[in-house]
Amino acid sequence: MMLEIALRHRFAGFDLDVAFRAPPGLTALFGRSGSGKTTIVNAVAGLLRPDQGRILADGAVLLDTGAGVCVPPHRRRVGYVFQDARLFPHLTVRQNLMYGRWFAPRGPGADLGQIVEMLGIGPLLGRRPGALSGGERQRVALGRAILSNPRLLLMDEPLAALDEARKAEILPYLERLRDELRLPILYVSHSAAEVARLATTVVLIGAGRVQASGPAGAILSDPAMAPAFGLREAGAILTARIAAQEDDGLSRLDTGAGPLWLPRVAGGPGTLVRLRILAQDVLLATVRPEGISALNILPVTVREIRTGEGPGALVALVAGDDVILARITRRSAERLQLTQGQSIHAVLKAVAVAPADVGRG
Repeated sequence: MMLEIALRHRFAGFDLDVAFRAPPGLTALFGRSGSGKTTIVNAVAGLLRPDQGRILADGAVLLDTGAGVCVPPHRRRVGYVFQDARLFPHLTVRQNLMYGRWFAPRGPGADLGQIVEMLGIGPLLGRRPGALSGGERQRVALGRAILSNPRLLLMDEPLAALDEARKAEILPYLERLRDELRLPILYVSHSAAEVARLATTVVLIGAGRVQASGPAGAILSDPAMAPAFGLREAGAILTARIAAQEDDGLSRLDTGAGPLWLPRVAGGPGTLVRLRILAQDVLLATVRPEGISALNILPVTVREIRTGEGPGALVALVAGDDVILARITRRSAERLQLTQGQSIHAVLKAVAVAPADVGRG
């Protein structure tokens, strides 16, 4: 299902003017706080009527201000998950889930048993929200939204209020929703790590405008986009397949550029994973290094060298079918005499990739 959005709206001191398409999968709206991301999802949900706009969901018109069409929120078939779960405190988990059924249109929809299993909330059904952790509450909120049988799902920074442990708990469930339900998801975030792990499409929002949009791999590996994510968070996605679980606690992964060894990655041989490789963790060598502790040495080709006003440089590297980034100094780039098309080696320590940066492929 394709979601098409074109909106214009003026607030005091802020103008929103955006247009983009969200294809099937998880589309992340990424940008700083106050850039207009929540305004967009509120307009899609029908909680905000923009000054001008047109919103189509798989060809169905939800909003067309020029034609005087504005479908009420309860008829848009949109599931919405907020930062806080907003569960009914006096109802059990099962009753909260079933509340979503009140808004489901007639016809086939998500099965309660399927959603309970997918979100791992079976043991929680008899509890009330006050007895749940933050991650558990968010999983129940997800289930309630899905059981309303929406045509698309909106998520407004659903992990922002959670600590790192609770985020790590819920991320695999979000991946399952993305991969198994085939439900289009519009996901608001200002976390580069979440976007790299979850997004299939990225729309960069800045000061009420679309700065860039496209497949997640292409946006994240573009050196020109790195300032939007923050140079310390700049990194790209590398796809890999688990080849073996080795006796010393490492997993051997096959990539298009060669093997990688990482601390134990969950999954059996053949499991597809996606890795977020931070640019600051990648070292470059013009000849294959020897006698070093780093296990991962990949042959790569220089695609682009981008320098800024400071002393740093970002180098885009073709690694098999993927592109990764390396953040080095301009002095290093000059000393190595890097040029476009040059064949070099990227060096990555096995422990450089955090467990949270390894997700389902």
